[in-house]
Amino acid sequence: MSATLTIAEPAATVFAVLADPAAHAAIDGTGWVREPVEQAPLTAVGQIFRMDMHHSGHPDGDYQVVNKVAVLDAPRAIGWLTGSARGDGEVEYGGWIWRYDLTPRGPAGTEVTLTYDWSGVPRFVRERGIRFPPFGPAHLIDSLHHLADLAHRVSV
Repeated sequence: MSATLTIAEPAATVFAVLADPAAHAAIDGTGWVREPVEQAPLTAVGQIFRMDMHHSGHPDGDYQVVNKVAVLDAPRAIGWLTGSARGDGEVEYGGWIWRYDLTPRGPAGTEVTLTYDWSGVPRFVRERGIRFPPFGPAHLIDSLHHLADLAHRVSV
């Protein structure tokens, strides 16, 4: 599932917002993302960053996800796999990825496509009763509008 929006800011500005985990709660169109556990900017494929989350339908309500940067091509693309830490400390990724592709549109515009790809979700995860996607397309476009607002505030 994907959504696209042209943001009236340069790609470098938009990318900088996406690479800042502290901005993710404000970008999130679902309202589930709360706070980053680590504040470091995303700078390399393989980098791990954790986010505190809340969802009333989650068994714990409050929980934490472990994200692993899977794509980082500044300022053109950034994406991460989402998973959770098991009791033994190992991370189990669920098979979905969040990816933003940025295409410059003139000197001060960027077309941003946000993709939520759950094609790698294994059968045993789907059998836990988790519906994919767990939200509708409106959440993606909401996220892109939030990203546009943040990018504009950063550039002012």
